[in-house]
Amino acid sequence: GAAMVARALWALLAALRAGWCLLPQSGYLHPDEFFQAPEVMAGDILNLQVYYPWEFLSSSPCRTVVFPLMTSGVTYWVIKSLQQLDICSSCINSYTLLVSPRLLFTIFSFILDYSVYQLAPFWGADPWKALVLLAGSYVTLVFYTRTFTNTLEGLLFALLMVLVSSRNSSGSSAEPTSSSLIGVITTAGFFNRPTFLAFALMPLLYWASLIVDSQKSIKTLINHFLKFILCACFTASVFITADTFYFTSVSLDNLYSTSKSSLIDVIVQLHDKMVVTPFNFLSYNLNPHNLALHGTHPRVTHFTVNGVMLFGILHILAIIAGFKMLKKYVHQLMLVRWCYRGPPGLLVHSEGSPTLLLFYFVPLAFLSLFSHQEPRFLIPLILPLVLFSASPNRAVKWKLLIVLFNLLGALLFGCLHQGGLIPCLFHLEQLIHSPASSSHPQHYTLLFAHTYMPPRSLLNIKKTDMHVEVIDMAGAAEETLCQTVEQRASNFTCSDCHVFIIIPGTVTATVTKCGVSFKNETLIFPHLSMEDPPQIPVLSSGNWRSQLGLYILELNR
Repeated sequence: GAAMVARALWALLAALRAGWCLLPQSGYLHPDEFFQAPEVMAGDILNLQVYYPWEFLSSSPCRTVVFPLMTSGVTYWVIKSLQQLDICSSCINSYTLLVSPRLLFTIFSFILDYSVYQLAPFWGADPWKALVLLAGSYVTLVFYTRTFTNTLEGLLFALLMVLVSSRNSSGSSAEPTSSSLIGVITTAGFFNRPTFLAFALMPLLYWASLIVDSQKSIKTLINHFLKFILCACFTASVFITADTFYFTSVSLDNLYSTSKSSLIDVIVQLHDKMVVTPFNFLSYNLNPHNLALHGTHPRVTHFTVNGVMLFGILHILAIIAGFKMLKKYVHQLMLVRWCYRGPPGLLVHSEGSPTLLLFYFVPLAFLSLFSHQEPRFLIPLILPLVLFSASPNRAVKWKLLIVLFNLLGALLFGCLHQGGLIPCLFHLEQLIHSPASSSHPQHYTLLFAHTYMPPRSLLNIKKTDMHVEVIDMAGAAEETLCQTVEQRASNFTCSDCHVFIIIPGTVTATVTKCGVSFKNETLIFPHLSMEDPPQIPVLSSGNWRSQLGLYILELNR
């Protein structure tokens, strides 16, 4: 009966994951969910006006283009083809531009569910209990349905854990037979995000130990590692070649334009312009000055703040269990060293698997070495955490707290956090492409202030169209903001020019001091800006809706 209830609950949560993606989710987690794939591909494939982040400029290539092409690129190519074939006359719009890549990631997210179902028996966890914990987590509902490189990192980590965890018919650990696939996934993960090595370390050590323990022939042992290395090198060469063609002026036409070009000339030309994005990424991020530009945090932020923010009580329980296990290890070492008694091994009976805790805490420790620490960096750790938390001998005493925590997280990050910006872009896209605008060409200036970076691609403006100007003021000071607004107000050059200021309700008082007037005012609700949070006394008054909203203000002439 309990298993049937768990299956039904998982199915309901899985449907919620897919349905909420299509709705779509309005929360905006971080600019990287747009600017590490969809925005770039919208410019390259759909020829839309976009903002190319510095990582994708040929002068500083730090991100591989392979995964953006395989995800957002494929979905944009599909909707472009559908429109060109007249199967769908208006396939390309702000909704499809947002939802199509997210839908693909949502489908991919079920790799996590598959991995949990496969891994649970191996690690002594209850499969359906683990699946409900996974599917009910707001990390799965929100983060794993967004176009983050961290999402792909989590999926590759899950596949790696599946490949290294295998049992034979007797139920004992078996030697993994997929050395080639392990090499491919490890290298692909490294090119996606070099931090993948922190997650892959424990699975790879576990895999190596299984091979060493199960092999008596040196030849077979070498064969396993040789397969791993060869497949890793082949995968790396594919990524390097693709990135080199994308980021440099090298093209097949250039390479073979003259019959005089020999194979050696081609190889030399490619070598001279070779792009290895992970090394550029590491070179940039290992410089403390560069990391400081993106924000620095105490080294314990992942342990004390981000882990709790993402996983709640499960993270705290894992820390407690880890300390208990460490205490037992130390006690056993003392017995072995000073009393010469007790078991020779260090593996002691404890709640859950000690190895799973290492799979959780070792990556956490390595990521904590860097001073820039964001919560999304930890989302791949949900897999070992739910497996550890779902072991049969761990009674779930915190069901209500877990449910309330994930409801709050889903509401905050899936709906409220910068939640007005995407609907705002939908509204502006409809305004810009309205029949009135199409029949009488008009010029639009869109000035965004105190919001996250707006993804220009959602406005669906072709690169050849010059009638829309986007100005991102970020968190500009009052004086700078007013100066820009006043300048725009005094520079109306045509009767069909429109200037819109997009600003959170908590900052509208700043704009009203600028000495300009507005003729139209649109409020989009809800919108919560953590950079400009609403004041509690104001929220308790009748003005709370405006404080939790995003305003589109049209400047008067």
